[in-house]
Amino acid sequence: MRNYDLEFLKKFSMVIGFLVLVTLGLMIAAYFVHHQLPQEVDPRAAQRTDNRIGPVGAVYAGATGAASQQAAVAAAAAKAASQVAYGGTLDGKVIFDSLCAGCHKSGAGGAPTMDASHWAARISKGKDTLHKHAVEGFTGTSGVMPPKGGNPALTNEQVAATVDWMLGNIK
Repeated sequence: MRNYDLEFLKKFSMVIGFLVLVTLGLMIAAYFVHHQLPQEVDPRAAQRTDNRIGPVGAVYAGATGAASQQAAVAAAAAKAASQVAYGGTLDGKVIFDSLCAGCHKSGAGGAPTMDASHWAARISKGKDTLHKHAVEGFTGTSGVMPPKGGNPALTNEQVAATVDWMLGNIK
């Protein structure tokens, strides 16, 4: 080896050594900084705390209390009604077009399309079984049906109405 090759290797080795030291220093600094950050609170633990220390009930007294109580009952009823999917409609076509068509028109996930050949074996099990599988979910050999089509806000009656609409519109 020539002299300038040895000089290059010395300098190169020094640069590599310096970079290794910088890397180790950054790793140690990151370790200490990480342990100085506050730990994230588990959302379930926060929910348990809120449930434990939250008010148990409310007191309504006098004429204003009765009005407040009626307002609270009306608000609870409105909230419950808003949590029902698609406004509580029992029109199977509306629910099918909004929720079910994604899988049952394309056959995604092994879903039977609106073709009679895909439904023959299923129809032979009876409407009650189809309603049950649509409400509770079903895992078959060809695919998976999530409970209530993946929308838990649907009522059992809405699911049954949609299944009935689908059975009536098989081609």
